[in-house]
Amino acid sequence: MKTGLKILLIVATAGLLSYGLAIPKSDKTVDGALTLPAGFTSSVMAENTGRARHIAVNTNGDLFIKLSKLKDGKGIIRLRDTNGDGKADDSLLFGNFAGTGITIKNGYLYASSDEDIYRFELNSKGDVVNPDKPDLIVSGLFRKGGHHSSKSLAVDNDGNIYVNIGAPSNICQEDASKAGPGMNPCPLLEMSGGIWQFKADKLNQKQGDGVRYATGLRNVVGLDWNNEVNELYVMQHGRDMLFQFYPQWYDEKAGAENPAEEMFRVRKGGDYGWPYCYYDNEMKQKLLNPEYGGDRKTVGLCEGKDKSILQFPGHMAPNGLLFYTGNQFPAKYKNGAFIAFHGSWNRSPQPQAGYFVVFVPFKNGVPTGNWEIFADGFAGENINRAKYRPCGLSQGPDGALYVSDDNSGNIWKISYGK
Repeated sequence: MKTGLKILLIVATAGLLSYGLAIPKSDKTVDGALTLPAGFTSSVMAENTGRARHIAVNTNGDLFIKLSKLKDGKGIIRLRDTNGDGKADDSLLFGNFAGTGITIKNGYLYASSDEDIYRFELNSKGDVVNPDKPDLIVSGLFRKGGHHSSKSLAVDNDGNIYVNIGAPSNICQEDASKAGPGMNPCPLLEMSGGIWQFKADKLNQKQGDGVRYATGLRNVVGLDWNNEVNELYVMQHGRDMLFQFYPQWYDEKAGAENPAEEMFRVRKGGDYGWPYCYYDNEMKQKLLNPEYGGDRKTVGLCEGKDKSILQFPGHMAPNGLLFYTGNQFPAKYKNGAFIAFHGSWNRSPQPQAGYFVVFVPFKNGVPTGNWEIFADGFAGENINRAKYRPCGLSQGPDGALYVSDDNSGNIWKISYGK
């Protein structure tokens, strides 16, 4: 292993081990730019595709990329490997909208801008039937500026589509520039800060036509439908400014490690606590935020809020979530969760962290072990100025795992035993 990469791994995990989360290193091998468990290899399918956010792979192996910034006036790229060498050699640009969300279900490609959801039909060969005239499924979804505006998508097995509508706020204050009380009740929760459900095959819906499926979620970028238990799972981005606003309760390290980035098993009608509550990694419980009277001890109304099933160190930005259903990887990965951590920008003066893909074993929709770093090395040798930032995840028809990077636009394919 190169010396620089060893240093990177030590820095990236220094704050993580303090919570007793085992991160095995002995079985890691270096493969090109990525560090992977033994037996896994990676290859770069495509480079410099643009601001590649979420991705989706069709049954014929075509990979679709949603761009957060238009490229040649288009916001979706279809990549195809026509000669089987592992490199994309045929591409199609279409869709005149930027955004994050993209997924494939029952012969349709669903993609989102920051306000709308569209649907493209795919034919039996995997071609986009009419790339210039998609169906408009939902329009006018709430956004306020560019803060937490991405609309991530998931589709269930009963004809419903789920979309994150992030709250354009840190903690629902009237003045977000300083410590002070949060609004109670928080008016943002009426139109944002949760998951909305719509019919996947109904055209021209508005936000009011949908169902506010769950509330109290500050911002969810990574979400996936778990087919083993037929339920929605999401990864929440936690709040900022605990140390900066409340140094009487949070030192620099506590402010960097808190609040937890959390995974929720989302059920209809659930209330997961934002902006009133956060999960404290050191106290190991859900506590009342200082803006609502919290003092890092008080639980208060948070006792009645729905709890997360997994917690991670703060500010690592979980942007991708995928439940693995393939057969290529070893048995321990079946039905487990891969999570792409985009990486932090706000843990200073503590070292930044994240910029990796982790794995969590699951059975019957419940975690069965600790999380572990699965793919690392995206950041390069300077974690404070990351070269690549993992964002989207998708599974190929052969069971390979694909990872996108929205910094340089690379797409990696991770395989086992090849």
